[in-house]
Amino acid sequence: MSEATPAPPTAGAPVIGISAYSEPARWGAWDLDAVVLPQAYAAQVAAAGGLPVLLPPAAGIEAALARLDGLILSGGGDLDPARYGADRHAKTGSVRPARDAAELALFAAAAERGLPVLGICRGLQVMNVAHGGTLLQDIDTLRPGPVRHRDAVIYDRNLHPVEFVPGTRLAEVFEGTSRATVNSVHHQGIKDLAAGFVVEARCPSDGMIEAIRKPGPTYMAAVQWHPEFHRAGEGTLDDSPLLDDFLSAARAARQP
Repeated sequence: MSEATPAPPTAGAPVIGISAYSEPARWGAWDLDAVVLPQAYAAQVAAAGGLPVLLPPAAGIEAALARLDGLILSGGGDLDPARYGADRHAKTGSVRPARDAAELALFAAAAERGLPVLGICRGLQVMNVAHGGTLLQDIDTLRPGPVRHRDAVIYDRNLHPVEFVPGTRLAEVFEGTSRATVNSVHHQGIKDLAAGFVVEARCPSDGMIEAIRKPGPTYMAAVQWHPEFHRAGEGTLDDSPLLDDFLSAARAARQP
């Protein structure tokens, strides 16, 4: 995804819901819990021709899907390991039960409606857990390797290569590119892949899963990296084809 200035959405632009956080925030004279999301998510959807709508982690938020054409599950903190039957690791943090519940409900409702879903970072993990998969709660301690998948100091510039699995839809989307550098910022990752999903990309240095998809009539794909962090000229993957593919699916799935 590039940093192009988004044009005003055209009539009939696909309406894309993006899951948002509820976090303590300070602005002006205020110091309150707020619904927040890095602006890059909305900006990139708008730049690609979509109309972004933020979805707070509120009970019953899945009812909003009736007015949407697609869903993006955004990045963020860790899922509660109880969701996949594991004890909490010392490095697991920033668990937000209300967000877990809201995003799992959004994903389930989107699947039932046949609504296209794109998961980003945490969003990939939500999709995997929702279908019975499990997570590594801290890569550095549980599966140490040569790659740092997260560095808090250079959060949005933590780079490493990924390799696309030949023959997958993602390999088709990035035709002519078998290996690329991405902004991959996560300390957790997939341990056991959920049934029905296929791996579409891995980190070649340690084999960590970096992209998945559930083949079928409904668009259901996710990447572990952060396409919204892309900066032109830095040598990282231009993720525009990924978002274009997702928005095409949202247009095609729209109810008349």
